Amino acid sequence: MSAALQVTAFGLGLLSTLFLLLATCTDCWMVNADDSLEVSHKCRGLWRECVTNMQDGVRTCDQYDSILADHPVKIVVTRTLLITADLLAGLALATLLLGLDCIKFLKEEPRVKLKLCYGAGVTLGVGSILGFVGSVWYAVDVYLERAMLVSHNIFLGVHYDFGWSCWLGMAGSTGCFVSSVLLTCCLH
Repeated sequence: MSAALQVTAFGLGLLSTLFLLLATCTDCWMVNADDSLEVSHKCRGLWRECVTNMQDGVRTCDQYDSILADHPVKIVVTRTLLITADLLAGLALATLLLGLDCIKFLKEEPRVKLKLCYGAGVTLGVGSILGFVGSVWYAVDVYLERAMLVSHNIFLGVHYDFGWSCWLGMAGSTGCFVSSVLLTCCLH
């Protein structure tokens, strides 16, 4: 039972970490939600803004000036939290891989292997919280920006909604958290 739980937690953690990495690297954290604009599809990400022409499928992207340039707080905080979550999740997976019962590393030391699994669970938990806070921070900021414009009757031609990268970050963080719970609470 313990080995099956470990492998399940590892598989879920691996898939969730991939989701977090994809969310960090992709460019669709905010997507235009105006139905009247059928000509192009605009996405804003943490690293660049992309526009796709819906008629011919041509995609052009504008990189943000520099990583060190002045950016909105939501971009800086989300970048920082998601990169940290990615690093912690990767470290946790490497630690968990060494702690799995099906791996022959430290086979004669079951207590050490169990401590490796617990440590991986705690690290995954911290990474999942950071990733979730970063994703939710960005989503709340998008919502508040839109609500402020609506309350002041300002329409800029395009209004943005949460993009699939934002949802992917939340899903990856949630999966890492579930994997952490499996490793820390259910592994006896």
